[in-house]
Amino acid sequence: MRPASTAAAATLGAVLLLAGCSGDTADVGDLEQPTDAGPAPTSSTPSSAPTDSVAAVPRPRLAGTVARGLEVPWGLAFLPDGSALVSERDSERIRLVSSDGDVGDVGRVQGVDGVGEGGLLGIAVSPTFAEDRLVFAYLTAGDENRVVRMTYDGQQLSGQRRILGGIPAGPIHNGGRIGFGPDGMLYVGTGEAGRTELSQDKRSLGGKILRISPDGGPAPDNPFEGSPVYSLGHRNVQGLAWDSRGQLWAAEFGQNEWDELNRVEAGGNYGWPEVEGRSGSDRFVDPVRQWRTSVASPSGIAVAGDSVFMAGLRGERLWQIPIPGGRAGKPRALLNERYGRLRTVALAPDGSLWVTTSNRDGRGSVRDGDDRILRLTLAGSP
Repeated sequence: MRPASTAAAATLGAVLLLAGCSGDTADVGDLEQPTDAGPAPTSSTPSSAPTDSVAAVPRPRLAGTVARGLEVPWGLAFLPDGSALVSERDSERIRLVSSDGDVGDVGRVQGVDGVGEGGLLGIAVSPTFAEDRLVFAYLTAGDENRVVRMTYDGQQLSGQRRILGGIPAGPIHNGGRIGFGPDGMLYVGTGEAGRTELSQDKRSLGGKILRISPDGGPAPDNPFEGSPVYSLGHRNVQGLAWDSRGQLWAAEFGQNEWDELNRVEAGGNYGWPEVEGRSGSDRFVDPVRQWRTSVASPSGIAVAGDSVFMAGLRGERLWQIPIPGGRAGKPRALLNERYGRLRTVALAPDGSLWVTTSNRDGRGSVRDGDDRILRLTLAGSP
């Protein structure tokens, strides 16, 4: 064992504001158009697939570093007061980071037992937190991944309870992102734990996006009766976010060729392991955008206005994908290789973006101050 809410979308306009924490204040860098983003859509491409028109979406600006010295931060979820709960993969701790950058501990999650990519992963705050004070976490416990529920009284976490288990675990492909949708249900991104056959097996919780109630049971109107499975055919889902229309988007790690951004449909089959990236087959739902694994390896995503922001680990950059009208435009790369591996991006209550690095996870080059949380401002954020 190692020692281990959906926020309101910011309105994006033409004017960028530069404010926030001191230090590191700068433009996020020249926009980079991917040169290896896969084949262009054909005339048979459905309306949900990408368009190559570039929307007039402004460029964010780096406002500074919110916090430094974190130990492999993995999940980040905001509380109503603008502070954030941050899970650390290896230490088993959940940290409280204020909007001013103060960092404290609120407790350790019990039962974490993971190797490799496993550990304490995603975190989510109840959409009715003001009434129920509930916090949810995703963790590796030996041969399973599980979702637990806790109570946070403003000082400490307590009352930990397992609400969903049986998600396959392993040293790789544990998924781990969790988040509440606009329907009040908890969505859970899982991986196939290195056993590719699980992704197409509807009986397995591996390689899926799950949809459950806050008590852990399958959502009553899920596509497969009595099952928490919402979509299948995934390899390793670590990014979940919703746009203003209530559409779910998900980021997914590819194997050797294509990483993906998907528009998620209830009951949709996204093809793994029979296909990686776009197939054009009626049997599977194609990604709306894909990237070579060398420039992405996507983890967390967030939606702000009409853009999906996607954090890249191996790619060491933040991708901005315009989604006007729910269609995915040409991606733009930001923060290119400036801060190393990027794990999580989250939309703060004030309309800014918080982005975590993951350079202490055993695969990055540790820099002074790592791991850290960066803050980017958008038009309309203070």
